[in-house]
Amino acid sequence: MQNQTSPLILSFGVSDPVGAIGIQADLATFSALGCHGLSVSTALLISDTARVEDVQEIEPDWVSDQARVLLEDMAVDAIKIGALGGIEHVTAIAEIVSDYPDVPLILDPFISALPDQGLDSEDMLMALRQLLIPQTTVLLLSPDELERLAETWRDSSDADTLQADVDYLLELGCEYVLLTGTQADAAQSSGERANTLFGADGVIRHDPWLHLPGRFAGAGGTLSAAICALLANPPADASVDDDIAAAVKAAQDYAAGTLAHAQRFGMGRLVPNRFYRLLPVQKQ
Repeated sequence: MQNQTSPLILSFGVSDPVGAIGIQADLATFSALGCHGLSVSTALLISDTARVEDVQEIEPDWVSDQARVLLEDMAVDAIKIGALGGIEHVTAIAEIVSDYPDVPLILDPFISALPDQGLDSEDMLMALRQLLIPQTTVLLLSPDELERLAETWRDSSDADTLQADVDYLLELGCEYVLLTGTQADAAQSSGERANTLFGADGVIRHDPWLHLPGRFAGAGGTLSAAICALLANPPADASVDDDIAAAVKAAQDYAAGTLAHAQRFGMGRLVPNRFYRLLPVQKQ
């Protein structure tokens, strides 16, 4: 019998029948990048490629028990937290991950496809700030999501509110913030946006990318899952900053490829092809 050697990743997220977002999408990304995914469902979706029609949240005790049973049986190399159902989920998951401070934690809680996610609630945002963000290795946010997390703490006199908001989250204890869809440099093409990685010493990476036409389901989740997979098995001789920067760069390249080869399964949005590197060219 051969012992398991693939890095193990634990993912908290919603269960999506399409596999476009949530834990099914994470498991596909982990597998494509050489890792084995373990999953804890936070909610069940009724959904297709066009929309999410309804959400049934999982009881917080069930979320906690799913994770505890897995973690007592095996050691994981990284943890990803996706969509959360409410403050009780935040509390339960924060308590679990606090027992594993040396395991990289990727937090990507905002999923625009989900209705009534609760992340507009100040109580929910406060729970994220107090319980999960201080334990996070890499936090993924869009500029709008950054503003929602930090807006109540912003000093209106700050000249650079984006940097001030990022600094606030870093001061809470988050190690890195990856801000997606920021404005590309003026010298770059007007069709380009950028992803910017911030750390304690400021900007670590600023990577422009060309916006692709079409509506995609799960683009951001693919990026965060890829970062998680690449951090689960880092080079032995890399420094921490170099390791994070390299993982973010490689994850962006991978995510861009999944979108360039995205598939249309139904009448709604395109689904990233997480296995585009492995599969033959698909029929048109």
